Amino acid sequence: MPIDPTLPYDDNNIFAKILRDEIPSNRVYEDEWAIAFHDINPQAEIHVLVIPRGRWVSWDDFSARAEAEEVAGFIRAVGNVARQLGLVEPGYRLLANIGQNGGQEVPHLHVHLFGGQALGRMIA
Repeated sequence: MPIDPTLPYDDNNIFAKILRDEIPSNRVYEDEWAIAFHDINPQAEIHVLVIPRGRWVSWDDFSARAEAEEVAGFIRAVGNVARQLGLVEPGYRLLANIGQNGGQEVPHLHVHLFGGQALGRMIA
């Protein structure tokens, strides 16, 4: 079900539970700002989700209200994950779905990192 990014943060969403270690995840990275883990339904050879540790519903929520240090820390974490996975030279794709038209399904900001193969056109 698509998410309304203007609603308050839901502490019972699946990513909040992953952050609290209530649900296991195959983590590939973590620091004080973010964690990254393999998607359970990968859409590419490499498909990792990067989520901030903070309670942010969407990119809109995060970019409007997060402190500059948290924004920078999260963006750096995404870059660190791409470098750690060896994706910089061959290339990769980042995707953040926001709201109903963007297809957001979990009310916690997350970035999909796709790589490990040629990804084709941005939008088919």
